[in-house]
Amino acid sequence: MTNKRIITAALTGAGDTTSKSSHVPITPKEIAHSAIESAKAGAAIAHIHVRDPQTGKLSHDLALFRETVERIRESATDVIINITAGGGGDFVPNLENPTSGGPGTDIQTPEERHEPVGALLPEICTLDCGSLNFGDQVYLGPESWLRDHAQLIKESGVKPELEVFDTGHIRLANQLIADGLIDGNPMYQFCLGIPWGADADQETIAYMKGRIVEGATWSAFGIGRKQFPILVEAAKLGGNVRVGLEDNLYLDKGVFGTNEQLVDKAIDLLAAEQLDAATPEEAREILGLKKAVR
Repeated sequence: MTNKRIITAALTGAGDTTSKSSHVPITPKEIAHSAIESAKAGAAIAHIHVRDPQTGKLSHDLALFRETVERIRESATDVIINITAGGGGDFVPNLENPTSGGPGTDIQTPEERHEPVGALLPEICTLDCGSLNFGDQVYLGPESWLRDHAQLIKESGVKPELEVFDTGHIRLANQLIADGLIDGNPMYQFCLGIPWGADADQETIAYMKGRIVEGATWSAFGIGRKQFPILVEAAKLGGNVRVGLEDNLYLDKGVFGTNEQLVDKAIDLLAAEQLDAATPEEAREILGLKKAVR
């Protein structure tokens, strides 16, 4: 087992966090700057969502993705860009009319979810592998949609990061692989501790690791106070890791952090386990990536 671990910095996410911490980047300039600083701190991958610069809320605007990605690329910073393709899946039940979504519902087709990936051709994009009770809303990812989306990603030449929030998602991801919809060496992300998905603990990581296809690479993250304990457990079991303000706002109890500070702490925790952070070039070799077409 190599002593290298890939660190992903999940920079901003889509949650209602901008009102809680001033460190959460909002504009394309801020998100790109955070990606660059996180890369300088030791992150090999920058995971990117975008937000409406006026409201701070989730956005799917291709122009915002384009500006963010171009700013990173123009900086000549070597970091692997990972664009979210999991937006537009939120269904909030309307109790007065259960057949339609209530306020907060945000549904996109597979083609719409893929648009920034197809236009900007990052090295990696996410593929959320199933539906989930996500707090009081439902994240929608029907099998037929996932198959269509996986085909679009395959045709683009971008590597999908298979986001699994529960054990059934691994079964579906494995079926997509078996059916030839995922090229190359598969890459899984275990998303842990999200209500109401898989638990954030060592036992769950070990179980999920035992269910992915042989030879695949994997990473895991926990949310909130579980971010750093899960990082350590995943790294010890041979997995890669993720930190960032998408998942956790705090550097320590009661102390807000920046993305680069969270990366710094991740490197210290890896070092305590005699592990090193992989460089972007080392990460490309581990993941079997091709450099992005620009």
